[in-house]
Amino acid sequence: MLILSRPTAILTDIEGTTTSIAFVYDVLFPYAAARLEETCARSDPGPELAQALARLRDEHAKETAADPPPPFGDGAPYARWLMERDRKSTGLKLLQGLIWESGYTQGEIRGQVYPDVPPALAAWRAAGRRLRIFSSGSMRAQQLLFGYTDYGDLTPYFEGFHDTQTGPKQDPAAYAAIAAAFALPPEEILFLSDVVTELDAAARAGYRTGLLVRPGNKPAEPGAHVVYRSFAEIG
Repeated sequence: MLILSRPTAILTDIEGTTTSIAFVYDVLFPYAAARLEETCARSDPGPELAQALARLRDEHAKETAADPPPPFGDGAPYARWLMERDRKSTGLKLLQGLIWESGYTQGEIRGQVYPDVPPALAAWRAAGRRLRIFSSGSMRAQQLLFGYTDYGDLTPYFEGFHDTQTGPKQDPAAYAAIAAAFALPPEEILFLSDVVTELDAAARAGYRTGLLVRPGNKPAEPGAHVVYRSFAEIG
């Protein structure tokens, strides 16, 4: 039998797991919100921004009348409307990622991770464990956060990044797809998150699971999930 503390691979969430919720809501979100209009109004958006706006426009067209969004315009009004509702919109995440990229590369933002994260990543990789990220933030946003930390570039520790294009984080099918990307049976993968519904979905897909209880995280009943307060507790 495999021992829970010795998984073959580890899949981890970001917000509330590797990184404080406060960093996301108090630093990243306000930074993007302050630059929505100027970004969406660019006369020459380039292919990546054009792709993000096209995805947003498609999402806007599919909105229901129950909570009608503002007119699409250049995309900024709809993006702000999504942010106010904390919607996990793929188009919005792509747009935010492009804005954050400018902030990271200009030195206006530094990626934040808990102090226990870098040594744990190093130890896991040294032990031969394989690592991936699954977050609602875009893959590019994930790579930027881990690429520009006070601990240096942490992206080489990870072999892959997954966002909502893989599937919703409450859908077991998304975890099945990530297990396929690992080319591993789900039971050999440990998923770490601060959200019980995500852990429930991973468990239904056959994963082992761990609930991270970090300062500032919402209180949660762990149910059958193992509780960790630090990555240092995970062998």
